[in-house]
Amino acid sequence: MRRLIALRLAMSVVSLLLVAGFTFSLIRLSPADPVVLALGEGATAAQKQELRRQLGLDRPLAVQFSSWIGGVLVGDFGQSIFTHRPVSQSISDALPVTLSLVSGGIVLAVVIGITLGFIAGLRPGTWVDRLVTSGVSLALAVPGFWLALLLGLWLAVTWRLFPVAGYTPLSENALHWTQGLVLPCLALSVHGAAVIGRHMRGVVIDVMDSPFVEAIRARGTPRSLIVKRYVLKNALVPLLPVIGIQAAVVLATSPVIEKVFVLPGVGTLMVNAVVSSDFMMLQGTILVFATLLIIVNLLIDIGLGILDPRIRPQ
Repeated sequence: MRRLIALRLAMSVVSLLLVAGFTFSLIRLSPADPVVLALGEGATAAQKQELRRQLGLDRPLAVQFSSWIGGVLVGDFGQSIFTHRPVSQSISDALPVTLSLVSGGIVLAVVIGITLGFIAGLRPGTWVDRLVTSGVSLALAVPGFWLALLLGLWLAVTWRLFPVAGYTPLSENALHWTQGLVLPCLALSVHGAAVIGRHMRGVVIDVMDSPFVEAIRARGTPRSLIVKRYVLKNALVPLLPVIGIQAAVVLATSPVIEKVFVLPGVGTLMVNAVVSSDFMMLQGTILVFATLLIIVNLLIDIGLGILDPRIRPQ
């Protein structure tokens, strides 16, 4: 198990370096000039040259990249061109919002998806199975941003059950923090829950029809014991990669949900950085999202190693 963790950690570091290099190179291909955007068209050539020197944009790209990576390793992501604040400070202020939203969305997607898929898989062909599969098909057809708008309109504006927008830190008021995240997390989790539920149903049906379960059933083992001890564990092994993919989808769609519910998260910073061509902020936010995604994949790989010893390196 230690070899598996060490191998996955090494691969994660390499992946993060590749993402950093690709992001840095791709952003530099943008036709927008951040110096012109920051100073305006009326700035003189001397003013533009001075700002380029201050930002280090007049140096070779290899030197800029190595300097940026060196700063990232010590927590320095550079300085925003437009807000003149350290990027690391802006990200640290916004990261709790994104972590709250993404973790809530992933937990809801996993819990709802596994529960509904497990119930439907144990009763294939019944009205419960048909109800779950119909709900899954409907959830897959509904865009997340449209569902977020509908939830905000119905539950926040019309019925006033939850706040329309905004974010309250957990340290200030735990109840308001929870209420403010219910709608965003629900909107973020519906598609992932549908995908997980659909795969869980199929896997449970396959496990229940497998030869080893038939053999255990032939020995007179109660159905409840078979389900608790054998079915759930064997169903989770092929389901974990699906959960990892859906966690990546949740991370990718979280900026849209943040914009809909006006949440000051890292996704909002990234969208604003794209609009304003704030290179330093954009590099930092993309690297944060890549890090979160790599951490999720690392946890999924470790979970697979725990559940299935066959995938551990020998």
